[in-house]
Amino acid sequence: MIADAPTKHGLAAGEAGRPDSPDWTIPQGWERYSAEEHAIWRTLYERQMRMLPGRVCQAFEAGMKALPIAHDQIPDFRRLSDVLMKHTGWQVVAVPGLVPDDVFFEHLANRRFPAGQFIRRADQLDYLEEPDVFHDVFGHVPMLMHPVMADFIQAYGEGGLRAQRLGHLEQLARVYWYTVEFGLVEEASALRLYGGGIASSYSESLFCLDSPSPNRIRFELERVMRTRYRIDDFQETYFVLRSLDDLLELAKVDFAPLYERTAQLPPLEPGDVLPTDAVLHRGDGSYHRARQRA
Repeated sequence: MIADAPTKHGLAAGEAGRPDSPDWTIPQGWERYSAEEHAIWRTLYERQMRMLPGRVCQAFEAGMKALPIAHDQIPDFRRLSDVLMKHTGWQVVAVPGLVPDDVFFEHLANRRFPAGQFIRRADQLDYLEEPDVFHDVFGHVPMLMHPVMADFIQAYGEGGLRAQRLGHLEQLARVYWYTVEFGLVEEASALRLYGGGIASSYSESLFCLDSPSPNRIRFELERVMRTRYRIDDFQETYFVLRSLDDLLELAKVDFAPLYERTAQLPPLEPGDVLPTDAVLHRGDGSYHRARQRA
């Protein structure tokens, strides 16, 4: 696959990236992965698995052990789905890359996790603008084995469809970003990562827990709904759950009045700290200041 792979995929590629199917699903084409692509997976997998113990939450580790995800080859979505269906009723469906919001939410609402079937090039190991199979499968799929996360992501899909109708998708997207993608949780008297955007990134797995630069703040729903995020670099703030069970409460929330209330307030910048925040670590901002000077 990799020799003629496009530089953009799915929605990011415009009309050229749109598949024939209205739900944007495509065959994974597992048999067509090249030896080079499997080798890239192996490099990414092995360095993450050496580094994540003691950093990632127990639910991620348990999911990884239970699923057919190994070091030597890109996982087959059919085999992943067989295991997921038996445990939490989820399946993994292949998509060419990013998909439209309504398609994404519809999949999640029906317990289908859309995963990009392409893998990054060897010169993109540390940063990729679009989510690929390593980000989607290694980063996110192990957490779908946890019943709380499985229910929360389905509820998010249902909520996303409602937020679109109400015109408040931006506020709900921030909740997903600061939980499913870049969330931290307290576990065994320490901070652990559970967000797939962190778990699939070697550099951010280190930065989010070790760097003095970012803020680490107790998760509070309306605060998060107002907070912008970084799509081009490490996060300036990470929000911390007391327990993954907190996601169950979020899944039960009626967001409609929260949208109305937070819409009347100004958005917050990624690095803001409020007097009302429960701050676990106030960052010194050194990383992003240095980036601005560079």
